Amino acid sequence: MTNKDEIVKLAAVLESGLGGSIAPEGSALFRHLILLLAEGQPVSPGRVSTVIGQPHEEVMATLRSMPSIEWDESGNIVGAGLTLRPTPHRFKLNNRTLFTWCALDALMFPALIGQTVQVESPCASTGDPVRMTVTLEGVEQVEPVGAVVSLVAPEASPDVRRVFCDYVNFFRSAEAASVWLAKHPGATTLPVADAYQLGRRLAESVFNQRSN
Repeated sequence: MTNKDEIVKLAAVLESGLGGSIAPEGSALFRHLILLLAEGQPVSPGRVSTVIGQPHEEVMATLRSMPSIEWDESGNIVGAGLTLRPTPHRFKLNNRTLFTWCALDALMFPALIGQTVQVESPCASTGDPVRMTVTLEGVEQVEPVGAVVSLVAPEASPDVRRVFCDYVNFFRSAEAASVWLAKHPGATTLPVADAYQLGRRLAESVFNQRSN
C-alpha cells in the first residue's frame, strides 16, 4: 500500500493541474453531466440547463469551453468523463454498460453516482482483463490482485481528456506497467485501492463531492 502522505502529495499535484483545466462552473456542470449520463441516454443541453438552474446560453458557453465534451449528431451530450461511446474502460451498473474516459474516472464515479459498479478494462500493456467491483466505500474483488493505475501530472488545459485521461490506465501489475513508465518520465502508478482513495480526494476538491 502507498503511504497516506504520498497520496496526499500526489492529490495536491493533480488538483493543481485539473483545477487549472476545469473552471468552477465547469466542475459543477461536469458533476451533473455524470449523474445524467449514468441514466444511459444522451443528454440535451436544455435538460442540463433545467437541472442546474442556469440559463441555456450560459450552459452552452461553458460546454463550448470544454473541448473534451462528446456530442452526437443531434446536438446532445454523450460523454463527459462518463460516456456512452466505447472506451477501454467498461463501467457496468443497473444492467447497463457505460464507459469512462480513464481508469481513475471508473474508480471515482461510483461514489458520485451513489451506486456499486462493475469495472472491467484491459491491461494497457498485456491486454489481459483487469476487473473489480467499485462500491461507495472502496474496491472489492480486484483481479488480478496486484493491478495498478497509471497517473501523470496534467498540464493546465481545457482538454482534460487529452492531457490527463489518455494516460490513466489499468495495468495487471506494477511489472506490467514498467515498460510504459519508462516511456513516460514523471509518471507513476498506484495500487487500485490507493487510486480509489486518491480519486475520492479529487472528487471532493475538483467536483466538490464530499464523502458521506
